[in-house]
Amino acid sequence: SVSVRWAVYSYPRAQNVTWSSTNFKTILSWEPKPSADYSYTVEFSVAGGDRQRNHHCIRSNTTMCDLSVSLTEVKSCYSADILSEPPLGTTSDDTEFPHTTSPRFCPYQDTEIGKPTFNLTVHEDKKTITLHVTDPLTAVFKDDHQLSIRDIFSDELQYKVLYRKQKSTGTKMQMFSSSVIKMTNLDKGESYCFSVQAHIPSRRSEKQFGQLSATKCSHNDEEPILKVYSPAVIAGGILFILLVIGLIITITVIYCSQKRKALKSGAEGCPLRDV
Repeated sequence: SVSVRWAVYSYPRAQNVTWSSTNFKTILSWEPKPSADYSYTVEFSVAGGDRQRNHHCIRSNTTMCDLSVSLTEVKSCYSADILSEPPLGTTSDDTEFPHTTSPRFCPYQDTEIGKPTFNLTVHEDKKTITLHVTDPLTAVFKDDHQLSIRDIFSDELQYKVLYRKQKSTGTKMQMFSSSVIKMTNLDKGESYCFSVQAHIPSRRSEKQFGQLSATKCSHNDEEPILKVYSPAVIAGGILFILLVIGLIITITVIYCSQKRKALKSGAEGCPLRDV
């Protein structure tokens, strides 16, 4: 390595240091992108604990650091320092470098919960629909097993269900503690649309709700035709059929009339002669 006396005071400090985290996939990011004259190193610690480093984020020329596997104590709170240091492959006599401290980050309280997915089952009575919610997986592993948000939050995890009739804009809401959600007392013969989001009531208000899922709708195979199609569409279909029938009858009458005139002897009678 090259030994250089670097002008420490010239290294820009990191700015706009932010945490972004979804399902415990946690990224620390900052600005500006470093020049060839310096690099960044990230040090992090549990509040009050020893500083640690992630080997991917030492003397780096990037402006982000994935600390997902490093923040193993999900119920603890962390802080991080971004140090502006000489580039990789160089040394310095200085032991103190400009640094910027991040805001505090508490994974259990701060990570955003991503969109859940779910499937629908319509019961035979046509008035009950069960939602089978798949708890989102996280970036946390335990004994080589990837944990879901249910594994981490346990009984604190609830699901908020928003639902409405498919042809209505009036939305209703219910809360459930289970990932298997039975919606009862629905109107028989109606199709319903559902969306789901995680809810963790122990968090502060702005962090309680996760991302809203995609909307899924049930389908009623026994809907009356008047509910499937509007009266105007049905009337138009009937009118079209009547026009086609009338056209066929008119063509047949004209054809038979001309044929009767051609057969003066009347040996070949037309099927419509007696009509």
